[in-house]
Amino acid sequence: MPITLFALMLGVFCLGTAEIIISGLLPFVASDLSVSLPDAGLLVTGYALGVTIIGPFVTLLTTRVPRKTLVLGLMVPFIIGNIWAVFASDYQMLMAARILTSISHGTFVAVAFSLAVTLSPPNKQGSAMAKIALGFNLANALGGPLGTFIGQNLGWRATFIAIVVIAVISVALIALFMPAKLPEAEQSKPGAMRREVKALTNPTLVFAIITTVLAQGAVFTASTYIVPLLMDVSHFGPSAVSALLVVFGIGAIMGNFAGGRLADKHVMRGVTTVLGSLVIVLVVFWMTSIVPVLSAITLFLFGAIGFSIIPSLQARIQSLAVAAPTLALSVNVSAFNLGNGLGAWMGGTVLDLGFGIRAVPLAAAALAATSLVITLFAWHFSRQKMTQALES
Repeated sequence: MPITLFALMLGVFCLGTAEIIISGLLPFVASDLSVSLPDAGLLVTGYALGVTIIGPFVTLLTTRVPRKTLVLGLMVPFIIGNIWAVFASDYQMLMAARILTSISHGTFVAVAFSLAVTLSPPNKQGSAMAKIALGFNLANALGGPLGTFIGQNLGWRATFIAIVVIAVISVALIALFMPAKLPEAEQSKPGAMRREVKALTNPTLVFAIITTVLAQGAVFTASTYIVPLLMDVSHFGPSAVSALLVVFGIGAIMGNFAGGRLADKHVMRGVTTVLGSLVIVLVVFWMTSIVPVLSAITLFLFGAIGFSIIPSLQARIQSLAVAAPTLALSVNVSAFNLGNGLGAWMGGTVLDLGFGIRAVPLAAAALAATSLVITLFAWHFSRQKMTQALES
């Protein structure tokens, strides 16, 4: 992997770890701050809403900023937000810290994906995006389990200290190894902001963004409450859960590269294959969650399938907004995070309504099925438009 992509991937790893770590620390944060489990889960939603609402505006306002300066600058509020989380004395302060941390997320990830595409040949763009998305999957395979282990043994605040240390290392690598001049593509040209906004009026692109929200919502409905599910339904102990989160993360890494290869071959077939498989594995997870061995196997499959959607869906956005991809990618990153928040809320609602933790994967399957239906409709719609254009 080129050193520039590695530096960006490490930055994405930091962002991904900070985003998901609350899921692994959920019982400990809830107990320490004297809030309910669903309220603690809203810390995921708060981060997601920060990315969703603020992220696209940050992208628009920084279209002319050199990419290296931008990615370094974006890490400043991220680091400050995580330091704030370390010293948060109550739930409200921690929520504010999470929101501050989130404002860098969308633009940083969008620029990382955009540069990966710019630096790769057309038939390898899905694989290049998979290299950036690897940061998210390593966050699940290493960041999440290690953060949970640190939180269990040293307190949840120590986990955020570790995130700050890794973020500083990533900043140093970017500063040292990323070239000062990078391909600026459309961002450096006059009228870039207008083109970026206009790209979002494409109906097929809108459908793709909605698909992202629902698909990621399905993944996070299940993954946000994965620790309580494994402990309360599958009856694994805390140490076993930490090991299983590593298994989950390994599945996510394998799925990430599989998703990139599917996108290289045919973007839409890759997306529909992943979504169809996601529906199935979530239903199976509901069935197997009461049997520990089968639950562990299904957890691995859920990680592989659930996290193969990132390169597939990002490659789809890239193919629909070739002329002005950065805002579209940023909005899609916001869509992923809106899906994260939707998933955390959906899982919490299932618990509040009294259905129990075991019902959470079924709610996730319903979201995934809805996403699949919308994707198939959008594919049919775009093919119909293409046929009409050829006939005329």
